[in-house]
Amino acid sequence: QVQLVESGGGLVQPGGSLRLSCVASGSIFGSYAAGWARQAPGKQRELVATITGGTTNYADSVKGRFTISRDNAKNTVYLQMNSLKPEDTAVYYCKHRPSMYGMDYWGKGTLVTVSA
Repeated sequence: QVQLVESGGGLVQPGGSLRLSCVASGSIFGSYAAGWARQAPGKQRELVATITGGTTNYADSVKGRFTISRDNAKNTVYLQMNSLKPEDTAVYYCKHRPSMYGMDYWGKGTLVTVSA
């Protein structure tokens, strides 16, 4: 199985920045795609960013502010979050998809709180 561990969350003021990291370990069979999702209080989980090869996609709510990247050699995915807003407050979850037709693996999440 694949284990994903997120880190980098915490408390940040509006307008600030954070970088989340996600390290994968275990039976990693590939690195087809990775992504980040978030779940805010009282809201449904939202997919905010994905990376498949060199192609990235972002939810409209984070476009221009968030950047997803990965280092396959280190089995690590990053989410650089800039110009953070209170509405970005959520638990952020890392996703890993080893193959195109495979299942998704999810981490346990890291809490990001944006508050003055």
